Amino acid sequence: MAYELKLFTGNANRPLAEEIAQYLHVPVCDAEVTRFSDGEVYVQVNENVRGADVFLIQPTCPPANDTLMELLIMVDAMKRASARRITAVLPYYGYARQDRKVQPRVPISAKLVADLLEAAGIDRLLALDLHAGQIQGFFSVPVDHLFAGPVVMIDHLRKKDLQDPVIVAPDAGGVERARAMAKRFDAGLAIIDKRREGPNSAVAMHLIGDVKGRDAIVIDDIIDTAGTLLQAVTAVEREGARRILACGVHAVLSGPALERIRHSPIEEVVVTNSIPVTDDKRSASRITVLTVAPLLGEAIRRIHDEESVSTLFA
Repeated sequence: MAYELKLFTGNANRPLAEEIAQYLHVPVCDAEVTRFSDGEVYVQVNENVRGADVFLIQPTCPPANDTLMELLIMVDAMKRASARRITAVLPYYGYARQDRKVQPRVPISAKLVADLLEAAGIDRLLALDLHAGQIQGFFSVPVDHLFAGPVVMIDHLRKKDLQDPVIVAPDAGGVERARAMAKRFDAGLAIIDKRREGPNSAVAMHLIGDVKGRDAIVIDDIIDTAGTLLQAVTAVEREGARRILACGVHAVLSGPALERIRHSPIEEVVVTNSIPVTDDKRSASRITVLTVAPLLGEAIRRIHDEESVSTLFA
């Protein structure tokens, strides 16, 4: 028996969901996600999902608490409507940076979010560029972890006519990501030795590797306040890089991020539409937005058809 594929989305990133739907040649199904006057989330699924293979596309991006609650309540609605399988598609996993205890008496909020999603009733998770790979282990349901860099960003960078490129990891946590990009791009690798002093506060110590006279590409998964990015750019510029570009999968761009990027020597900041990026942000800070809809759409198709997802990166 063939089970019908159905796509739903909340209010976090409807344009991305519609792009994915176009790729798959299916509609975004009808669901009402609104608020009561006191702010409570209300969900009404307006079509039959009994026995369907449901994919809920919802990045838990700012406002993270609102988008997360939307997702949890949508999952509960689908479960109570007798969906055969519920897959949460998170282009951006909010709270992912709280993945371990770095100080006494602090939470591991990324694990709490995983517990909430499983308690709500998801059968599978499809995520894009998790901040830490161990988050997959926080779930007891299957997790498919996609990477935008090797699939989406490398094609864009190859068109930039870069000379002797070097991929720069802005901290030790990003070395694996940078190494994978450098291997596929046939580029050098450099690492920033960084010491974090508090939330949204980082100090770059020194650079490991050679960037002098080369085109440097700083790679990170999240650009939030751009503090880490700018520390890395400062170190790379100090060491004599010829050109500096930056890539970040998730463009949170909060606080002083745009102002910092605007006054930096960065030639271009390449991000994806895992989080909505408004036109004024794009034009104000030399930001190029690439779509991850084909990547997510192909992964959804393969999950539905019970095909391999890992071959997307082989």
